[in-house]
Amino acid sequence: MTMSPPRPVGAERAAWIRQAFADRRLVRVAGAHDGLTARLAEQAGFDAVWASSFGISAAACLPDVSLLGLAEYLSASTAMHRAVEVPVLADCDTGFGGSINAAYTMMQFESAGIAAVCIEDKVFPKRNSFVGAGQQLLAAEEFAGKLQAAAEARSRRDTLLIGRTEALICGEDIDEALRRCHLYVEAGADAILIHSKASGPGEVIEFLRRWERRAPVVVVPTTYAAWDSADAAEAGVDMVIYANQALRALVSAVRSTWSAVLEHGSSGPIEQDIAPVRDIFAISQLDTWLGRER
Repeated sequence: MTMSPPRPVGAERAAWIRQAFADRRLVRVAGAHDGLTARLAEQAGFDAVWASSFGISAAACLPDVSLLGLAEYLSASTAMHRAVEVPVLADCDTGFGGSINAAYTMMQFESAGIAAVCIEDKVFPKRNSFVGAGQQLLAAEEFAGKLQAAAEARSRRDTLLIGRTEALICGEDIDEALRRCHLYVEAGADAILIHSKASGPGEVIEFLRRWERRAPVVVVPTTYAAWDSADAAEAGVDMVIYANQALRALVSAVRSTWSAVLEHGSSGPIEQDIAPVRDIFAISQLDTWLGRER
């Protein structure tokens, strides 16, 4: 597998992901929570943006435990989609309800131009995968029904549906993760996301070995962060999502900046270390907008 091809421009975003999968080219995705962080990911060179439910919740200063609903996630994802030309993948948690809710979720996000919808197989209300207790899986057959409803609700053939299993997160073994993922592909998932909170990639590598490339595989290497993307691609990964690094970097940077301002009595000593206002003008395309006014 090689790195991804030139990024798409504009409308054909979902089709680009499908072609990258078909060409066995690794797709590198950055997590974001608003238009600004999405555009910074695009400018950095990432192939796509992950509209993270963790990030969107944190931006509202809320925990990632299903407190926000479809409207909030759709609004944030749409802002990201409008801010960039690369594909946006929406983290839609458990699909905001049952099968008909999953179908409605697909309709709404697809209508907004989102390239891919990802739904996970935990019970609502879900807890973030790295919360230590209270993780509970939905019955695999019931979740497959959700995926089938979402797949059938699509109006465009290129829009992707990603079935995410939290089996390993919830303490199940690789056999169960494989059983679930095979069922999810049969139900209409175009790709599967295998999630793990192990400190190394071993169990994901074992899953990939036994999966035998039946469908594209997505990973989120948060706890096994040192796994090189080239090694992941070699093992059979089709997409790698760096889901929360930008959010965590933002917290560290802002915390450090405000502490320094209070310590020094002014922002003078740190001005050389933070982005100048002209950078914000450039990122937000001020000149383009003022040109429209003229």
